Amino acid sequence: MRHLRPTVAAIALAASLFAAAPLAAAQVSMAGGSVNFSTPDGWLDIMQTDGDPEVRVFQVPDPSPTGHVVLARVTVTVKQEPDINAFRAWMDEATAKAAALPGYQAAAKPPAPNSYSYTAREAGVASNYRERYWYKDGHAIQLRCVRPQQSQAGAAWTAAFDRGCDEVAARLQ
Repeated sequence: MRHLRPTVAAIALAASLFAAAPLAAAQVSMAGGSVNFSTPDGWLDIMQTDGDPEVRVFQVPDPSPTGHVVLARVTVTVKQEPDINAFRAWMDEATAKAAALPGYQAAAKPPAPNSYSYTAREAGVASNYRERYWYKDGHAIQLRCVRPQQSQAGAAWTAAFDRGCDEVAARLQ
C-alpha cells in the first residue's frame, strides 16, 4: 500500500505536467474534409460549430496582462456558396460587419486581394484584425486573426502570432 501512494502521486504529477504543457499542432478538417489545415504548437482549440457555416476558433495564448483583457484568437469560417457571386456577397456582408466595429479604421492599403487589415477597439483595447477570404470547391472561407495592437508580451509574441496566422493562410489557399 505504501508503494501505491508514490505511484499514484507520480501519475498525478505526470498528468498535471501534460495538462500544463502547450498543445501540439492540431490537424483540422472542415467542410467534410474539403478544407484542411494545421495550427501552430500551443494554439488552443476553444470553439467549434458544425453545420453551415462551420466555425473553428483557436486561442493564441498571450502570457502578458494584455491577454487577460483581449483574447488573441484565430477564426476559420467555412460556408457553402453556390458560385463566386454568392461568395462575394458573403464577403461584402462580413466586411460590412467589420466596418461597424467600435473604432474601426481600415489600413491605408489592403495587403492582398480579398484581404483586409484594420484596427478596432475590443474591451477598450485597440486590436489588429486581419481577414482573408477564398472561394474553393463551392465553399467560402474566411480566416480572421485578432490580436491586441500592443501586447505586453512583446515583439516576439506578436511576430509569432502573425507568423502563425500566415502559416494557416498558406494552408487554406
